[in-house]
Amino acid sequence: MNSKSIDFSARNTDVDVDPLFVQRWSPRAFQAHVIEPAVMHRIMEAARWSPSCFNAQPWRLYTSTDASFDDFLSLLVEGNQGWAKDVSVIGFMVAERNFEHNGKPNSYHAFDAGAAWMSLTLQARMEGLYTHGMGGIKKDEVASYLKLDTEQSEVLMGFTIGKLADLDSLSDEQKANETPNDRKELSEIWQQI
Repeated sequence: MNSKSIDFSARNTDVDVDPLFVQRWSPRAFQAHVIEPAVMHRIMEAARWSPSCFNAQPWRLYTSTDASFDDFLSLLVEGNQGWAKDVSVIGFMVAERNFEHNGKPNSYHAFDAGAAWMSLTLQARMEGLYTHGMGGIKKDEVASYLKLDTEQSEVLMGFTIGKLADLDSLSDEQKANETPNDRKELSEIWQQI
């Protein structure tokens, strides 16, 4: 299955935006696929070039290898483990709470990490891959596994990267929610005052 066979018609836009944005989607149907190291490097490099307050670049990306995949999988909540077992890569995004240059709190650390997440996601789509961000992770266990100082570092999210599979690989319950959805109308999120 590829993006051309997915019905994105529910994603209505009458504005001429690049299809990359409209076809960004967080599926749960993934197939076993080895991501070439050069492709992973480009995806992470895209995240590296994201904007951040004071150019602090507070995000830290931790991704699984073949050797650590099962450990990373176990750090997801049970509901996510069921479908994530078939992805190519599981990762965690962590953000540094304080600025390196002065040690003061960086109240924009999560916002800046979100910019890096979107850059990572869009580059993955340009590589023909999909991502799925997850709040359903065991944050304390992730912090422990990664040996993080939680006073300094905050585990923000988990994510997967992989190649889309046929929806028949999912359970009936998962299939029911496995459709690209629409967004709020632009007028609901944007006001010119």
